[in-house]
Amino acid sequence: MHNLNSIPLSALRAVEAIARTGTLNRAADELGITAGALSQRLSKAEASLGQELFIRTSTGMTPTKICTEVAPRLTRAMSELSGVVADIRAPEENVLTVSVAPIFASRWLVWRIKKFHDQNPGISLRVLPTTEIVELDRSDVDIGIRVGADPKIGAGATKLLDQRVFPVCAPGMASRLKRLDDLATVPVIRENENLHGWREWLADQARSTSVLLSGPTYADASLCLDAAMAGQGVFMAWETLACDALARGQVAAPFDHRAQTGSTYWFATSRSSARKPSVKKFKSWLDAELACFMEFWQNTQTDGTH
Repeated sequence: MHNLNSIPLSALRAVEAIARTGTLNRAADELGITAGALSQRLSKAEASLGQELFIRTSTGMTPTKICTEVAPRLTRAMSELSGVVADIRAPEENVLTVSVAPIFASRWLVWRIKKFHDQNPGISLRVLPTTEIVELDRSDVDIGIRVGADPKIGAGATKLLDQRVFPVCAPGMASRLKRLDDLATVPVIRENENLHGWREWLADQARSTSVLLSGPTYADASLCLDAAMAGQGVFMAWETLACDALARGQVAAPFDHRAQTGSTYWFATSRSSARKPSVKKFKSWLDAELACFMEFWQNTQTDGTH
């Protein structure tokens, strides 16, 4: 292993991150340093190895032939080293870092975290709201909760529940929606000009989106829900996004039908965090909360409450 004496580990990390991400800026963000500092590390690596590893272009960093050949091995090695460090380091069993989509965090998770703390007073949660898919085996994040057709957030991803959608609106507007045809008389709130969920929901009932009126557009589903509360129109909402607002009477569901979107909520861990007792406790608590959540929806649909 004497070859390792000639090059700093930080330089090898720089090479691996640039090869995997394709740009200095993305690699620098991942490593928590500036692009200038990362460029210096790369220069040291190339000087130490006596090889040009990347061709600088206007669109990014193109690996040379030798770099292309060794980059996958570097990635495997860095992942293995990260796991070794995690196994050796005194575990912070009382601290869990959870990566989660911002909307799920703000509209569902944050309202229930107190229950987890009450049941597990010795465990602290750090919630990291982000739309980025965190590579758990190469980060300090213990748990990833994501929504999608494919988890892509860890080999150990397990299914939590399917994502379903249904229309919601202000209670006053809901009283005007007695039949499906009445949807043609009210504005439809859009997220980024999209009609996410509407096609699936209407197709289940042999209808098309051609009947829908235009309405206000927002860049965020959470803002769309706020707009629905404010009486600006009807919004096709995720169950987890709208469940608490529905329970509090801030919105109403004029129609019982829930449509599958083909997306799923996933729970994933890194190889090292999967062994933490605190992770297992959080998973058990989350499963219990989601079970209560699903029971709420079943009761809502059974008794016809809107």
